[in-house]
Amino acid sequence: MKRALIAGAGIGGLTTALALAAIGYEAIVFERAPELAEFGAGLQLTPNACRILEGLGLLEAAMARATAPDEIRIQRGRDDAELAILPLRDAGERWGAPYLVIHRADLLGVLARACLDTPGVELRFGFEAAGVSQSEDGVALGLKRGALSLRETGDIAIGADGLRSRLRERLGFGGAGEAAFSGRVAFRALIPAALLPRRFAEPRVCLRLGRLAHVVHYPLREGSTINVVASIDARWRESAGDAGADWNAEADRPALLRALQDWSRESRDLVLQAEDWRAWPLFHRLPIASYAAGRVALVGDAAHPMLPFLAQGAGQAIEDAGALARCLADDAEPAPALQAYSRLRAPRAGRIQREALNQARIYHLSGPMALARDMTMRALGPDRLLQRYDWIYSA
Repeated sequence: MKRALIAGAGIGGLTTALALAAIGYEAIVFERAPELAEFGAGLQLTPNACRILEGLGLLEAAMARATAPDEIRIQRGRDDAELAILPLRDAGERWGAPYLVIHRADLLGVLARACLDTPGVELRFGFEAAGVSQSEDGVALGLKRGALSLRETGDIAIGADGLRSRLRERLGFGGAGEAAFSGRVAFRALIPAALLPRRFAEPRVCLRLGRLAHVVHYPLREGSTINVVASIDARWRESAGDAGADWNAEADRPALLRALQDWSRESRDLVLQAEDWRAWPLFHRLPIASYAAGRVALVGDAAHPMLPFLAQGAGQAIEDAGALARCLADDAEPAPALQAYSRLRAPRAGRIQREALNQARIYHLSGPMALARDMTMRALGPDRLLQRYDWIYSA
């Protein structure tokens, strides 16, 4: 049995472990945290991701913890004027799989439980990937556990270790310090639905657009909780923390309130209901041409960190896992299979990286440009707006 060493137990790492186990690999996942903690907030699982989960037998479990929104409603932030309603009820017919929203911790729970129940998958916590070496016969993953330095060997190594990936750096694809701050900070909060008007718990994704900011909100956990993400143009103190703190830093709530001061009363009331805002400074990297070298490959943010404005961070990591397993199943030799994976994934994920960056600019337009954007959305109508996403969701 061939052995895969996977650095990182996030969505990409766990899905990769399950996908590789399904084709006969032994998969060992090393995670630097002592356990899988319940942090983060909601995420959108678009049909391209749900299709992979269905193939792995995981979609039913995910759907039991998710919400299938009926629509995406796009509004103008300053007065709540409706710009577009994109229907999602027929997502299964249109794209071959459902469109879901789910708490990140709930999705990780589904993946972790599946890993624990799958022969050949092992999760090891408290191990940080420090480096990798390889030969014609295999790979060796360097690990740290406290003051101890360890070494594990296998047939392939997969870097699923995030934005500041050590394995990416070791492959020469860019160091941790090369991740660039986008000039935007996402503020995240979970609000009990009981504190808000009942319409906020209805199954829809609501997107509010404003000057230098936008807000997304939707219900989670059977409508009991409302996930809110407010992204604003802002500065960020680079010394505010390391890679771990970047995800869950202390929020500058006054900065958020200032950014939304000209927005509608409903929008501001929504923001005021949240007691605990966490800040997520948005970093990104430019697309790279390759995700593999020899017997080592990258998945998820280690390969293609992207801004969240196409809701594709989790989806592209899940796509990576499916593509990696297909390529390894088709070619018994690991190195050529990983090169085939790279050729398959790099152009598509790189395009999504670029499109997400452009989407950020469109969302945060102001003045005449914002007016032109709003008029274009109304003129295009729901069907032509949805067609712009077919290339992502139908893959």
